[in-house]
Amino acid sequence: MKAIDIIHSEHRALAAVLQALRFLLDEIGAGRLTPDPELLGHMIEYITQVPDKLHHPKEDDVLFRILRERVPEAAGLIDKLQADHVEGARHTGQLETALARYRSEGGPAFAAFETLARGYVDAMTRHIRLEEAELLPLARKGLSATDWAEIDAAFEANRDPWSGPTGEYRALYSRIVNLVPAPYGLGG
Repeated sequence: MKAIDIIHSEHRALAAVLQALRFLLDEIGAGRLTPDPELLGHMIEYITQVPDKLHHPKEDDVLFRILRERVPEAAGLIDKLQADHVEGARHTGQLETALARYRSEGGPAFAAFETLARGYVDAMTRHIRLEEAELLPLARKGLSATDWAEIDAAFEANRDPWSGPTGEYRALYSRIVNLVPAPYGLGG
């Protein structure tokens, strides 16, 4: 069940970026920070690249497929989680568009970006909790060692949630950490 450790690790990395984004939005809303389009762009890039292109496809194509075959009672939950994946990808596209609009139009366009970002953070937080609390326990109970061997092999290809296939996610994550102010990052 190495895949479960990888999923937990990827969830922790995504949750850290989501918490940092929520912190930034709160600080901007309180007037203690001004929006930093570069930092926000890196964060949106991370949540677009890592979950949408690396993490969720492995869940959909491998874990969910096998779990659906072996544990029929998980079908409703899997349907919900897959719908979340589709909605999350749509949502990140909207975030990219809203951030580009803010970059070109300035201040007034930030409110639309903020609303979308807060909605995304809330939805992904709920999604992660649902996978951790309900899906993974079903998978632990219902899948065989042979099932886990196939799932583990697929997930080990992206074992390090920060490195990505060629190391790009580690650099992106480092840029985020170095730009986000304390307590969520190292920036000033």
